[in-house]
Parts: sequence; structure tokens; C-alpha cells
Amino acid sequence: MSTLVLELRQGETMIVNGAPIRFRTKSRIELTAKARFLFGKQIMPPDEADSPARRIYFALQSAYIGSDNERARGLIAARELIAEFKQATTSALACEILDRALSAAEGDDCYQALKLTRRIIRHEDAVLGRAPAASSPSKPSIPRQEDQRQLCKV
Repeated sequence: MSTLVLELRQGETMIVNGAPIRFRTKSRIELTAKARFLFGKQIMPPDEADSPARRIYFALQSAYIGSDNERARGLIAARELIAEFKQATTSALACEILDRALSAAEGDDCYQALKLTRRIIRHEDAVLGRAPAASSPSKPSIPRQEDQRQLCKV
């Protein structure tokens, strides 16, 4: 089984299987089993879900790292929010990306869904002339995709 090594800064937060972990010191950890996790700028706090694309991201985040009940509700919310976004946008590319994100989430590849949704956040920011938030999940440091894909399913 492959492992994933992450280096986290002091004060950084990581969520593993729904449990938030805050690092008091700079740490290097190794994940040796499958886990649902996000860390650092990948984590969107509820108060930053203040636009349609960010609400989709937050719903998918809940579908990825929440409890069983939260994951089910997150996926339902993501479906509804994606449908609303698609009705409101004129961008065929945004609709295609959202379809791929929803398909990934429904296939239990929520990490890929979040990655695709970060593209929609950047698109939305550009269209609205909005500067990305400092802690926005638009450009997080991301582990290698192959490692993440193996680890994201429970």
C-alpha cells in the first residue's frame, strides 16, 4: 500500500475522517491507510461559503469529510446548488465542469469533485471581479493526485 507524507505548519488545521486536528508545532505526518482528509487552504470555513460556487464547494466538502449523515446531506445540497448554478450561468464550460464534479462526487471521488469546483470558484471570481480570499481553497497545496485518489475513499 502506498503512503502519503504531508508536512504541516504550526497552527495549520487538518481534517481526517471528519475530525479536525490542529498542529501545535510544524509536523510531518504519514498517512498509511485510506482516509478522507483536507488540510490548510483546502478547508473552507462556513462563513466563506458566500457565493454560489463557494456554497457548492462547501457542500461537496461536507460530502467528503463529514459524518455519514453530513456526507449524505452534503451530496443532496451539492446536487441542488449545482442545478441552480447551471441554470444561472451562460458558460457551457462551467456546466460541463460542474457535471464532472457531481459525477465524481456521486462516484465517491469527492476530492476530484472539490478540485473541479475550485476551477468554478476561480471562474466565478473572474466573472464577478472578485479577488480570491486569502484562505480560499482556490490554490491549495495538493498532494500528488495518484496518492490522493487512493486515500480519499473510505
